[in-house]
Amino acid sequence: MRPAPKSRRATTCRSASCTTGSPSRRDVEALIDALRGAASVLVLSGSGMSAESGLPTFRGVGGLWRERRVEELASAEGFAANPQLVWTWYNERLAAHRRAQPNAGHHALARLEQALPDFTLATQNVDSLHLRAGSRNVVELHGDLRGARCTRCDARRSLAERGLPLGEIEHECGGRFRPNVVWFGESLPIHAWRTAEAAARRADVILVVGTSAVVYPAAALATGYNKNAFLAEINPEATTISGAARCVLRMPAARALPAIADALA
Repeated sequence: MRPAPKSRRATTCRSASCTTGSPSRRDVEALIDALRGAASVLVLSGSGMSAESGLPTFRGVGGLWRERRVEELASAEGFAANPQLVWTWYNERLAAHRRAQPNAGHHALARLEQALPDFTLATQNVDSLHLRAGSRNVVELHGDLRGARCTRCDARRSLAERGLPLGEIEHECGGRFRPNVVWFGESLPIHAWRTAEAAARRADVILVVGTSAVVYPAAALATGYNKNAFLAEINPEATTISGAARCVLRMPAARALPAIADALA
């Protein structure tokens, strides 16, 4: 994955109306009408949804990690240099994921999946909260923290409540167990990516929720595959795709999505 190029249309919204969320009734109704008439829907979710469940964003579980560069913790090079450091960080993230609970936005997306004929949820998150909320057609673009895989033989193992003990990083084949996630500079899992691409191409509505849309290639799903889709965004802050969206709801997903799911029930 890689950062997105900067958009000239992107702005940063810091006004009270944006941060508190005051979308017009017309905006909400436009999105509901588009969903009602859609034969196929793609939702792209990001870390903002997890943050609403109390999970910190990528920069770390605690203050200690803010002093570390991302490359030290989430890259093949960082893992090769210090696998114990990387696993300590991911074990803390996994513990936080297990403590967190799906929020109202996660549950609303599960309800939307039941209400719509063709629904795909492509997520950049690795916390499994969508699955725990009941969503089934979930494409985990960046992998998941439910397991680990060997760097040499690709052997898999599930992660227990406390993650991977540091004494078990080395595998019998001579490789090392690494988190089953996509690191910076790595390609997305090919099956997951092709599934998400196909969903983007056939979608009548593309709904982007809780993501800043700055990490490619996942961000390209919003605008790079289907110019005819009704593009909508739910995010308290402006992002690089805000200017292209036909409907923007400046509010948290946990507030916006339940109302939308209620309308489609």
